[in-house]
Amino acid sequence: MTAPRPPHDDVEQAARRAVSREKMGRDVPEPSLGARLGQIGILGWAIVTPILIGIVLGRLADRHFETGIFFTAPAIFIGAGIGFYSAWKWMHSQ
Repeated sequence: MTAPRPPHDDVEQAARRAVSREKMGRDVPEPSLGARLGQIGILGWAIVTPILIGIVLGRLADRHFETGIFFTAPAIFIGAGIGFYSAWKWMHSQ
């Protein structure tokens, strides 16, 4: 059986963690508002661009085969899936 730790050990560890977090905050500052807006813009285009490409390709296929929106509707969903996947991968790489 281990002996209980003195209460000052917990306080000492908490103080060390606080100093470590403060140092990390100084070394790696929070991104600026402009940087955050830029990230939002990149994510938006990463999602919208494949959807727009899906619309264009779907409409071209529908005009060629004269099928109404038979190819456009699934192309939109496929484009959205690709866009959300690429945005997810980009977010996790940051």
